[in-house]
Amino acid sequence: MKRTTTIVIGAGHAGLAMSHCLAERSIDHVLLERGEVGNAWKAERWKSLNLLTPNWQNGLPGAPYAGSDPDGYMPAASFADRLGDYARRIGAPVETGTKVLAVTRDSAGYRVETTHGDFACASLVIASGACSVASVPAMAAGLPSGLQQFTPVNYQAPEDMPRGRVLVVGASASGVQIAREIQRSDRQVTLAAGSHTRLPRTYRGRDIEWWLEVTGALDVMHHEVDDLERVRRTPSPQLAGTPEVPDLNALQLLGVEIVGRLCMIRDGRLQFSGGLANVCTSADLKMHRFLDSVDAWIETTGHEAGQTPPNRPDPTRIPVSPRLGIDLASDGFTSVIWATGYRPDHSWLHLPVFDRKGRLRHHGGIVADAPGVYAMGLPFMRRRKSLQIAGAAGDAAALADHLAGSVGRIAA
Repeated sequence: MKRTTTIVIGAGHAGLAMSHCLAERSIDHVLLERGEVGNAWKAERWKSLNLLTPNWQNGLPGAPYAGSDPDGYMPAASFADRLGDYARRIGAPVETGTKVLAVTRDSAGYRVETTHGDFACASLVIASGACSVASVPAMAAGLPSGLQQFTPVNYQAPEDMPRGRVLVVGASASGVQIAREIQRSDRQVTLAAGSHTRLPRTYRGRDIEWWLEVTGALDVMHHEVDDLERVRRTPSPQLAGTPEVPDLNALQLLGVEIVGRLCMIRDGRLQFSGGLANVCTSADLKMHRFLDSVDAWIETTGHEAGQTPPNRPDPTRIPVSPRLGIDLASDGFTSVIWATGYRPDHSWLHLPVFDRKGRLRHHGGIVADAPGVYAMGLPFMRRRKSLQIAGAAGDAAALADHLAGSVGRIAA
């Protein structure tokens, strides 16, 4: 059995950020990665995906973005290559092609069983990602067997899909991007839109991420919000790694049909909620509430961006009579894409650390009831930007400090 002080599970941006911080504190460690470094960005996302955040925001610890296009949006596959270069640069002790099978606790710490042997460690960092598995509702089992089903994890490109109409379920970032791409490929798309978050790509001449950064919205701490679990479930904004935003207005201009939330599937027929107008009105109000806070920040600080007039998006246009039902066969649908969110895969973690809904219990990344176990890269884990690439450096530094102060007691 191999022994080390700390095992980091996952060698994406969160795991590598932690590796950098552990090395700075002279803590010996090993990263276990089931594929190659940055595997999910290259192998488990669709081909055309770009990062949703501008390049200037995607620095790693000790390696800020230094390219020639700070305001551009990097392809996901290119970011995976950058992670590989970063791992080599910092000398990260990564064991690739090593899948974790089980983690258990023993008298000395933790035992990690893998496809390449077992490890023993005093502390453990779970950095395997918040988006490992696509969340597909149970109702998907009611779809006809001849209908092809996809998720953002296994969807690659429109040409890989059968001809015919496509239903995309979910109107957050993945859903609206995929709907736009497929509609542009000369297929007819219907988008079932439930609760979603609307933001413009730019406001008053700056990327929306710039405003989120300078106004402090991204640095709000987990203990500063009233309903943390609700905030952690907030849908990702309707953004894309392009200057254009594929919001519901833009999609309708392309010819995408918009319907309400998918409620039921029975005998090849789908039923949708009649509350589409209310959902869209709520998303518009929340967007304007944030833009109001930006305007107030400009007024208070006198920032030069105030010279650019407010360019508020138009209200979401609601179809006059959105369909409430679809007959898949007679309406010509051949495939459904479930863009209904993601969840982490912790099936290998055999520790008493989950709540009644199967969610990892932690306080700012310090896992409950498991001394020496930490998490990285989860939604609003420590700060609002914990899920972003930009949030990894600060979270890793804080957790590495805690680990360094505790690891001796754990090992004992």
